[in-house]
Amino acid sequence: MEGLNDIAFPNLGLYFKNVPSGFSIGDFEIKIYGIIIVLGFLLAYFMSQREAKRTDQNPDDYVDCFLAFVIPAIIGARLYYVIFSWDSYKNDLLSIFNIRQGGLGIYGGVLAGVLAIYIFAKVKKLSFPLILDTLAPMLVLGQCLGRWGNFFNREAFGGNDSGLFTMRLPADYVYISYSDAVKRINVSDGFDYIDVQPTFLYESTLCLLIFIILLVFRRHKKVDGEVFLLYACLYGIGRFVIEGFRTDQLILCSLGSIDIPVSQVVAVAFILLSLILFVRGRIKKSVEFYTADDEEENEVSEVKTEE
Repeated sequence: MEGLNDIAFPNLGLYFKNVPSGFSIGDFEIKIYGIIIVLGFLLAYFMSQREAKRTDQNPDDYVDCFLAFVIPAIIGARLYYVIFSWDSYKNDLLSIFNIRQGGLGIYGGVLAGVLAIYIFAKVKKLSFPLILDTLAPMLVLGQCLGRWGNFFNREAFGGNDSGLFTMRLPADYVYISYSDAVKRINVSDGFDYIDVQPTFLYESTLCLLIFIILLVFRRHKKVDGEVFLLYACLYGIGRFVIEGFRTDQLILCSLGSIDIPVSQVVAVAFILLSLILFVRGRIKKSVEFYTADDEEENEVSEVKTEE
């Protein structure tokens, strides 16, 4: 590779020269990562407005909803990342507030955002499950877009690869920026590049597929909340698999020589909890249906008896 800022997908014949991670206005640097995150939120907002209209909700409620959960979601995502990579911040606490360089954990954002939406729904006397269903497809579409911030930051990549979607990065750039990740990659002497798995691309594609599935499923749900639970389950499964390829995992603990990534643990929790709640909701719905049916039959029988 020729330049420190080049990115290539050689097996696809794609070569990008001087890919910027940001730009400056005066003395202020703006990261493309941050712009993409903002665009993801805006995309989710405008699409949730359309979904609210389709489901006979008040679109204005989602203006207040976004104002209520966006900041908590960003704070939660940042805290999640900082907590599980504390060694990188303990000697420079001010760097905790610099999110323009990246460093957001989606699970922290989802958990904090859901909590904020729950409080919002209680205060406004709205249906919490219905709000989650309205936002779920838009959330995962925002994630699909947001992952491309990792492309511009040259982060969230996997180990060595030579497959069709191999991503090629300048070795010097990776050594300088991601020394911890390099420890999990084998780089041959004399090469000025590394070929890795573009796990950000895998996850972006995963999110797009989940978005399509949710759009189809939303018209067939039986109980409010099912769309969000399906999102949590499908994303958890996909993230568990993809996380195993990444070289920048946040490690929860180690069992002997095996590192346990926190995102895989949280993914399993999301999968199990969403499945339990989904099945519980369906059972409850079935019981209510048959109970109502029995009551109707009893009423008919009583009417005939009176006659």
